[in-house]
Amino acid sequence: MERKAGHGPPAQAFGLTRTPSIDCRLRLGPQPNLCLAIQAFLRGSSVVVSAPTSSGKTLIAEAAATATVTKGRRLLYTTPLKALSNQKFREFRETFGESSVGLLTGDSVINKDSQILIMTTEILRNMLYQSVGMIAEGSRLFQVDVIVLDEVHYLSDISRGTVWEEIVIYCPKEVQLICLSATVANPEELAGWIGQIHGPTELITSTKRPVPLNWHFSLKNSLLPLLDEKGTKMNKKLSLAHLQRYALGAMSYREEGLGRRKARKGERERSYGTIPTDFGESSLSENDINIIRRSQVPQVRDTLRHLRARDMLPAIWFIFSRKGCDAAVQYLEECMLLDDCEMDEVGLALKKFRTQYPDAIREVAVRGLMRGVAAHHAGCLPLWKSFIEELFQRGLIKVVFATETLAAGINMPARTAVIASLSKKIDTGRILLSSNELLQMAGRAGRRGIDKQGHVVLIQTPFEGVEECCKLLFAGPEPLVSQFTASYGMVLNLLAGANVTRGSKEADVLKVFRAGRTLEEARQLVEQSFGNYVGSNVMVAAKEELSRIEGEIEMLTVEVSDEAVDRKSREKLLGSSYNEIIKLQEELRAQKRLRTQLRKRMELERVQALKPLLAELESGQLPFICLQYKDNDAVHHLIPAVYLGKIDSVSSTKYLISGDGVLDIADAELDLSDDDDFQGTNVVEPSHYVALGSDNSSYMFTENWIKAIYTAGLPDNPLSQGDASPREIMRGLLEKEGLQWEKLAKSAFGSLWSMEGSLETWSWSLNVPVLSSLSEDDEVLKLSEVYHEAVESYKDQRTKVSKLRKQISRTKGFAEFKKIMDTANLTKEKIKRLKARSIRLVNRIEQIEPSGWKEFLQVSNVIHEARAMDINTQLLFPLGETASAIRGENELWLAMVLRNKIFLDLRPAQLAAVCGSLVSEGIKVRYWKSHSHIYEPSSIVTGTIDYLEEQRRSLLRIQAKHGVEIPCELDDQFSGMVEAWASGLTWREIMMDCAMDDGDLARLLRRTIDILSQIPKLPDIDPSLQNNAILASNLMDRVPINELAG
Repeated sequence: MERKAGHGPPAQAFGLTRTPSIDCRLRLGPQPNLCLAIQAFLRGSSVVVSAPTSSGKTLIAEAAATATVTKGRRLLYTTPLKALSNQKFREFRETFGESSVGLLTGDSVINKDSQILIMTTEILRNMLYQSVGMIAEGSRLFQVDVIVLDEVHYLSDISRGTVWEEIVIYCPKEVQLICLSATVANPEELAGWIGQIHGPTELITSTKRPVPLNWHFSLKNSLLPLLDEKGTKMNKKLSLAHLQRYALGAMSYREEGLGRRKARKGERERSYGTIPTDFGESSLSENDINIIRRSQVPQVRDTLRHLRARDMLPAIWFIFSRKGCDAAVQYLEECMLLDDCEMDEVGLALKKFRTQYPDAIREVAVRGLMRGVAAHHAGCLPLWKSFIEELFQRGLIKVVFATETLAAGINMPARTAVIASLSKKIDTGRILLSSNELLQMAGRAGRRGIDKQGHVVLIQTPFEGVEECCKLLFAGPEPLVSQFTASYGMVLNLLAGANVTRGSKEADVLKVFRAGRTLEEARQLVEQSFGNYVGSNVMVAAKEELSRIEGEIEMLTVEVSDEAVDRKSREKLLGSSYNEIIKLQEELRAQKRLRTQLRKRMELERVQALKPLLAELESGQLPFICLQYKDNDAVHHLIPAVYLGKIDSVSSTKYLISGDGVLDIADAELDLSDDDDFQGTNVVEPSHYVALGSDNSSYMFTENWIKAIYTAGLPDNPLSQGDASPREIMRGLLEKEGLQWEKLAKSAFGSLWSMEGSLETWSWSLNVPVLSSLSEDDEVLKLSEVYHEAVESYKDQRTKVSKLRKQISRTKGFAEFKKIMDTANLTKEKIKRLKARSIRLVNRIEQIEPSGWKEFLQVSNVIHEARAMDINTQLLFPLGETASAIRGENELWLAMVLRNKIFLDLRPAQLAAVCGSLVSEGIKVRYWKSHSHIYEPSSIVTGTIDYLEEQRRSLLRIQAKHGVEIPCELDDQFSGMVEAWASGLTWREIMMDCAMDDGDLARLLRRTIDILSQIPKLPDIDPSLQNNAILASNLMDRVPINELAG
């Protein structure tokens, strides 16, 4: 049953008086959607709530907790993050009292038998492994009536989504589920799935926020509404028409040469990027618009000035890199946002924190903190982040620059959310935000009970403007997608079955047995995944609609075929009129083909003219150049850069790794000699060149992407003694393995590629001037007469095509012919819309392909071959017992390592170091520091890791044999750091020479402690190793990384 929130009766009308204290839990007054959800819960149904971030969904869980505690029963509350679990633990203790609330995470076990137990989802999943579908006395699910799954939209998370599905599948049917989700596109699918496999489930959806959001767009000198008054379209002041009216104002961004070009208004325009000033005749080109927009990119202070003036602080400012967050704080260090009283409060809080946690102080951030700005990201210590959160909640920090992880449920609402960019960098390049990510961050804006409205500010960037913002905003939320995948822990626990207690007839004793499952029983559980539900139900409807659309497209395509249009023209037009138009149309098509050939020849002549000029520039000064291209949205881009040379003269590299495969530099990307338009022509194959852009990106390109070459440039000399020259730096970069090149544009004459810059090239990129400072008088690109003749021929042909079109429009039967063509064009537009819809359906169908049994069997085969389970009886061998009890990405690999006898010879600090090598995935090093390995591991640690490497390779071979791709982590890069910490070095000592951020080192050490703390609880592990693990864990678990939940 689906209920959508709207205006409704008071809470008492829903029967909430059955538990009198519930209504007082709704501190801000019962809202209609909250009441509907509570009513469904009180009726005994499970509940799925899909509502915007910060809409008060947690209050539903609090009401359920009140009802459950009142009955003397228990409630489990799960979150995806330890930090969020710790926060909920504190909040629930304040509400229900310390004795009623407990915490269970990898780091903390507090009051585990309490009536309300907060935990991470992985902990709950592991509990359910032991009691799939049933509740027995003595189990942790005993007397549990309710399980709350907070942030259930994490079900779509690629790395962790399986856990949420497993919980729903394994959860006993008598337990009510309360699933709290941000707004998603398919909540009815989620509710339908839970209803099918778990029991009666009601869906409550709402799109209304308690605090409405206003969307803004920040330019250099203004902060404007993003949307119109109705909130349904883009603000007209940000539209193309407004940009045209504004264009004269952008004249200040041009050099004096623009005035000279204005005086030569009738002369052929040769300059790329001139802003036209005569609006009576012409409109702005894409390039003109791009220039104006770039001139409107605001600095951080520009946007902050508008926020302060409009009383829109405090704000969370999302920047998608740690470095960017820290740089923004430093940029604002001279900007005071606090009054004297607030500054004194921050000083007192900082003094208290320094006394309590002297090593946790982030000294580089103190100056900004005293002025009301701070950074919050994974590079900060958890203790420091908690301190920042506390100050922000007290109103003592006005702007927090944060990465998107802050949007994941932590209670830090602000009046305003600022989103610095619509794209972010990942390992394979840059990607656009998803609409869900945008809405999740926007949801941080607007404090319930404090603000009447929240604000979201999107910012103009050099390549992302208001159109992209509106497109992403109006795209709406994305659907939940199943990420169900089999793991070793899943397979072992499902096949081994639950623990069952049985009495012995011979003696009055109780024994615990594993009630194993058959493959068929395990299959029935696995095939209850969300992906299979969607695949078997929703996919049927999607495929039916796709079939209908494809049929309609086929029918309409026949209607607009040349034969159909010709038939209609014969019926409507007189014979002479018809013959005249058809004859002219055939001539028009021929002339257009000729125009295309002349354009390609013109481009070829340009390439041929550039080759010798570029060859002359291979030595001596490095000239400035201008690259040009159009992106997929037909937006024109200009890139000022410094030319470094032909790629094979800069580097001997032949193959460079790109985002979509291997780029073979040695071969031309297209063989132009096969093109009919070039038959009879001496075709010159394009060459590849490399340049450094003013944005510190490296560009690889062929001749056709060059717009201009200038006399000005840079010397190919080091900036200072001991440094390398630009060409030497680029040579070193190009010869590295695993370079990530992103294709920006492609043509018949080769592609344009870009690659993120590095610190080595950064100082050089600062010396590349903006294009407005380079005069066209400085251009050295003097093209040949043959090229200019080709240009003139192309222009003449373009004029012929235009005249022929006018001639057709003057024919006697053209009015009737135009009606026929307009109708055909409208039909083509409809076909285009239908095809777009069919593409969306195909994409949706691909997303919802059911997760199969095949992957489960593949993992099972690896387990059998590794001798962790008997293939016939499903009985666990000792290796399997250990692997089924451990938590980690690759449970089988961890179990194999920890059961290795070589571990018995390790001292506690050495054991910690080796364990650290198993959990270092994703830990970052500051690449601009050269001493990233100050602490080398001891020889015993190195020898142990080398010994384990062969075992790792053996498992990888077995995995590859059965088609399983689960990482086996083993990396000694940070083992020395872990060993030093476990040996007693202080935090200050280890960070003094550490090439890691505080947060990264803390995360590595906490992961190591987590592995060590599991060892004493694992079955069939040598007692001496368990004792050593306890000692090592105790040595490591100290300030400032011992995260206390309370």
